[in-house]
Amino acid sequence: MRVSSSRTRHRNRDLASVVVAGAVAVAACGSVLFGRPGTAAADPIEQCTATTGAIVAVDFTHWGGGVVRGCDAHPTTGMNLLHAAGFITAGTEHDGPAFICRLGTGTFNSGTQYPTPAEEPCVNTPQATAYWSYWIAEAGQQAWSYSRFGAGTQKPKPGEVEAWVYGGTDIGGTSGAPGFTPDSVRAKSGGSSASPSASLSPSASPTPTPTGPTPTGPTPTGPTSTGPSATGDPAAAAAWLARQLVGGDHMENWAVEGPDYPRTALTAIALAAAGSQDPALRRTTAFLAAHTDAFLYPDGPAGQPDAKAAALLALVAESTGSDPRAFGGRDLIAALTGHVCTAAGENGKCTAAGDFLGAASPWVQSLGVIALQRAGVTPPAPALARFTALQCADGGVAGSMIVAGDHCESDPLTTGLAALALRTAPGYETAAKKASDQLAAGQQADGSLLPYLGAPGDTISTASAAQAFKATGQDTRRAAATAWLAARQGADGGFGPDASTTDPDPAATEQAILALTGTDLTSVRHNPDAGMPPTTPATTPPTTPASTPPAGRTPDAAKGSAYLTDPSRLINGRYYEGFPAFADFGLTIDGAYALAATGTDDATLRRIVDFLDQPGKDAGERTVNDWTGIGTEYAGGGSIGKEALLAEAVGRNPRAFGGHDLIAALAALVCTKADQSTGCAASGNYTYATSVFSQALGIMAQLRAGGSTNAAPAIAYLKGLQHQDGSWPSLIPATGDSDVDSTAMAVMALALVPGDEAARAVDQGLGWLAARQLPDGGFPGAAGDSTNSAALAIQGMTLRQSTYGAQIAKARDFLAGQQNGDGGFNVASAGQPGSDVRASTQVLGGATGISFGTLLRDLGGTSTPTPTPTSTGTATPTGTPTGTPTGTPTGTPTGTPTNTSTNTPTGTPSPTGSPATAGPSDTAVPSTGDGSATWSAGGIDAPAGGGGGGAPLAVAPAGGVPTQTGSGSLAGTGTQALTLTAGAGVLTALGAAAVLVARRRSAAAPGRHR
Repeated sequence: MRVSSSRTRHRNRDLASVVVAGAVAVAACGSVLFGRPGTAAADPIEQCTATTGAIVAVDFTHWGGGVVRGCDAHPTTGMNLLHAAGFITAGTEHDGPAFICRLGTGTFNSGTQYPTPAEEPCVNTPQATAYWSYWIAEAGQQAWSYSRFGAGTQKPKPGEVEAWVYGGTDIGGTSGAPGFTPDSVRAKSGGSSASPSASLSPSASPTPTPTGPTPTGPTPTGPTSTGPSATGDPAAAAAWLARQLVGGDHMENWAVEGPDYPRTALTAIALAAAGSQDPALRRTTAFLAAHTDAFLYPDGPAGQPDAKAAALLALVAESTGSDPRAFGGRDLIAALTGHVCTAAGENGKCTAAGDFLGAASPWVQSLGVIALQRAGVTPPAPALARFTALQCADGGVAGSMIVAGDHCESDPLTTGLAALALRTAPGYETAAKKASDQLAAGQQADGSLLPYLGAPGDTISTASAAQAFKATGQDTRRAAATAWLAARQGADGGFGPDASTTDPDPAATEQAILALTGTDLTSVRHNPDAGMPPTTPATTPPTTPASTPPAGRTPDAAKGSAYLTDPSRLINGRYYEGFPAFADFGLTIDGAYALAATGTDDATLRRIVDFLDQPGKDAGERTVNDWTGIGTEYAGGGSIGKEALLAEAVGRNPRAFGGHDLIAALAALVCTKADQSTGCAASGNYTYATSVFSQALGIMAQLRAGGSTNAAPAIAYLKGLQHQDGSWPSLIPATGDSDVDSTAMAVMALALVPGDEAARAVDQGLGWLAARQLPDGGFPGAAGDSTNSAALAIQGMTLRQSTYGAQIAKARDFLAGQQNGDGGFNVASAGQPGSDVRASTQVLGGATGISFGTLLRDLGGTSTPTPTPTSTGTATPTGTPTGTPTGTPTGTPTGTPTNTSTNTPTGTPSPTGSPATAGPSDTAVPSTGDGSATWSAGGIDAPAGGGGGGAPLAVAPAGGVPTQTGSGSLAGTGTQALTLTAGAGVLTALGAAAVLVARRRSAAAPGRHR
C-alpha cells in the first residue's frame, strides 16, 4: 500500500521495521519469512461482530474475482488483521514486506497473489496509478476514509472494517475509493451467517471521505454543521497584536505597573505562529531575552525561578529557533526540571508534590510539560502524575491546582492545553483522549465552547479546543470551532473575547491566531531571522570563503527545517517511521545532517545529537548502538561511519560518541579478504557495507578523524569500483550499473584524499555526474526525476563550483519547484505529490552544497545533559520482540564524562554530565543558528594535483546530508546491514545470527541501498 503517517509511503529499511514485519509474519504463519509473510487459518467470520474484532475486505474485481472478506477477533495492526483473516501478502524489494505490493487468498484462484509478476515486478515502489490502496471505516462510519497510516501502524478498533482496493488514487484519497459500502462488508451485531472469507458483489461506489477518521467521544451538543466557510485572517490579527506592543517590544497591563511579561511571551508565540510580523517578533524576543531575570526571578536573583516564567520563556525560545538552555543567559530547562515540588507547602509555592515550583494553575503545569517535551526532555514523573488529581471524572481538567478529594470543575482552556501536553507523554495517552473527548462533548451546535455553564461562547476556550481538535485529528470539530472563531474577528484584525463583546482583546487574539494557523504551543516554529544576515558570528568561523551561487530559485530553508522538526514528525529528538516503538536512527541522523547544513535550528540539532550521544533509548529500549551493531560480529561499517560523521559535523569527538570509539571500530571493520561469512565482498570493503554509499561514509569518517593510514585499503577499494566512464555502481559487489547518488558520494569521499590520482577520479566522476542532468534541472534516480539525486549531485558538483555553477543553479531551481506548502519536498517530479521526510532531509541539506566530508556546524561547549527517562511504554504489535538478539550489548556505558571536539581518545565516556549554563547577559536573544535561507555554495575548488586532502572544513550554513536514492529512502545506510526478520520467541543467538547474515548480503534494487 501507499500510505504512512507523514506521507503516503512506508519505508522498511531498518532493524525495527523488519523485526515488526517479521513478527507479524510469525504471528500469522508460525515461520520466519523474508519479504513474503504467509497466512494462518482465518478466524471464523462469526467471531467478529459490530462491537468486537475487525473485518478486512479485499477487492479482487480487477482480476475477475469479487470482494473477499475475513475476520480477526483480536487484531493488533492492519497487517496482522490481513494475515489473521487468511490473506497472503508480499512486499517490494525496495520497501520490504511492510509495503503491500501483492495480495492473495486461498479462496480465489488457488491463492495466486495479485498483481502478478508480469503486471508488477514489485522491485521498486509501484506507481500511484496502480497499487493496493488502504481504506478504513470505524464502527458506525458510513463512508470510507483513506487511511493516514500504514498497515504496520494502523490499529483496528472494535467493529472496524478495512478495505484494500487495487487501482489508482492520489495522496489525499479523493479518488479510487472502494466500490462497496462499509455496511455491505461490516460484521453484524449478532454475528454473521456468512461463511469465512465470503465473496461479495460490489455495490454502488459511495463518495469517499478523505478527511480522516470520524471524531470520537460524546456528541450530545456537537456542531450540526461546519458553519460558515470563513477561516479568519491570522496575518491581520498579528498586525493588530503588533500594534498593541508598547514601545514596539512588549505588552503592558493597566492592572500592573510595568511590562506584562506573560502577555509579552504569549504575544511573541502568536506572532511566530502567524509568521507575518518578523520585525515585531524580533523586538519582542529581544526584549524578553534582555529581561529574562526580571521575569524568571520575581523575588530577585537570589530567589527561586518562577515556573510560569521558565515555561513561557522556554516556549518562546523553542518557537523562534533559539535555545531554551541558553536564553537570556539562563538555562530554562534546568529551571523547570530542578524545581519540582516534593511536598505540599514547600517554599510556600507548592500545592502538592509534583507541582512545578510556583505553578498556580494546571495551565502552568501543562506549559512546563510542553516546554520540556519540546526540548527533548522527558518531564519528571511526579509532574506528570500530578494530572491524575487535576483531571475530573468527565475527562476535563480543573481550572485550579486542586488535590485529590477536592471538587473538580473542568475548564476548557486548561483541558485543551493539558490534552496537548499529555498527548505524547508515555502512559498518559488515555488521559489525553479523555480530555479531548470532554471538549468534544462540550462543543456547542455553533462550534463554540463555553468557559462555564450558562456563559456565552468564549474565544479563548474555543481556540484552545480547536488546537486540541487539530492535534487529535478531530477535523470536523476543529473546522466548526475555527469557523466560529473567524466570526469573532473585527475589522481591525483583533478578536473579541466572546460573541457579545466586539472590542478586541490581546489574550483572545493570541489564542485565535494559534487556532487559525493550525498550530499550538507544541508545534509553533518560526525563526524571524531566517533570511536575515546573522547579528553574531557563527559558532565556528568559516575557514574558507563561501562563493555566491548563481541567481535562481532556491529552496526555503526555514520552511524545510520547520517541516522536519515538527513534533508530529520529530518525536523527542528522533524519527519513528512505520512502527511506533522503534526509532529510525538512520533517518534521525539524516535530520541532524540537514539541520547542521542549514544552521536553522541549533536547539533541535543539539537535542538530536545529545539523544544519540548519551545514548538515549527509544520506546523499544534500543539505542543507536543497537542500530549500528557496534561491538558485535555484525557491526556495519556504513552505519558506524554515518554516526561518526555526525559527531564530526557537530564538533563532538567520534572516538567517544555514543559510548564507543567509532573510529577504532571502523578501522577494525576494514576487510582483509573476501569472506561472505563476515560480510566482506573484498579486501578493503567494510564489513557489511553493501553499497558504495556505505563505503564512502566510512572513508569520510576515518579521514576526518585523521585515520588515513587505516583507511587506505578502503580508499583503494572504492577507487577500484569506478567505471571507465567515471561513474560508480550502486551496490557492493558491483552489479555493472551506474548510479548518480553513489557517484556523488564517492567523489565527496575521494575529494578528501590528497594526490593527483584522487583528483583525476573526482574530476572524471563529476564530469559523468554533470552529464546526467535532465532538462528540468533534476537528476535520474530510482524513483525517476529524483529530488534526492539532484541534492546529492549538487553536493558533488559544488566540489568544483567554478566549473559547474550553472548546473548547480539549475538543480537548485528544480528542487525549489519540488518544495510543498508545508515546507517538505516531493520524492520525484513525476511521482505522487506530497512531502516525504526522508527526501526532505536530503534536499534540505544537499541544496546547500557542502560535502559530507567538510560539513561543520560546531556545537562545541555544549555538555551532554544528564539523560532523562525515555519511554518504553509505547504499544507495539503483538509478537514484536523488544529485546536485543543474544550477544548484542545494550548496556549504558559508565565512566568519566568527556566533552571534547578533538580527535584524541579520552577513555570511556559517560552519558551523564551537567548542562552548560551560560552566565547573565545583557544582550538580546543569543544566536543559536543564523537560520539563513541563503544557500551558500560552501564547496571547494581543490587545486590541481590534489583530490582535496587537507581541504578546510566548510562551516554551515552550506552543507549536505547523506541520503538515499530515488524515493527518498535515505536512512538505510547501515540499516539494511542490520535488517532482521523474526518473531518473538525465535530470536535465539544462533537464529538471530543466521538471519542477520542472510539479510546483510541480500541484494537490493539499484539505488535502493541506503
